[in-house]
Amino acid sequence: MDNYRAPTPRLLAGATTITTAELIKLLQQEPVLLVDVLAVTYRAESALFDGAWLLSEPRANLPHSLWLPNVGYGIINSQMQAYFSDNLAKATQGNKNHPIVFYCIVDCWMSWNASKRALTMGYTRIYWYPEGTDGWKEAGQTLENSIPVPLSME
Repeated sequence: MDNYRAPTPRLLAGATTITTAELIKLLQQEPVLLVDVLAVTYRAESALFDGAWLLSEPRANLPHSLWLPNVGYGIINSQMQAYFSDNLAKATQGNKNHPIVFYCIVDCWMSWNASKRALTMGYTRIYWYPEGTDGWKEAGQTLENSIPVPLSME
């Protein structure tokens, strides 16, 4: 639960584990929701900035991704669970069969945990991309600067 930068299992029951080549092919076939779950240190001052995450450094992720930080921790509180479920529902327009790809960086449990959590929420087409931005970049694919979806402070 504490060491998120560690080798992950090769598979996740209920999800499809995909490689960079498979992800490229999937993106060519149909609209896919890409969700980056790289963690950001939460700072209480975020409440002063309408829930904006206060980043210590820029993040480049796969183009057209939705960045939902911290939803991949092993245990999340009710506010983070609502943030995760609300943003997935909005991005998929409530379609639990919409294909969703979760990723982070290589050797990181965040994307595995988020994929598992989405499965328990009833999403049926979950793809886990364990190579994350590291694998994408190594394959010569483009990354783009991103900002995370603000955390609702209500």
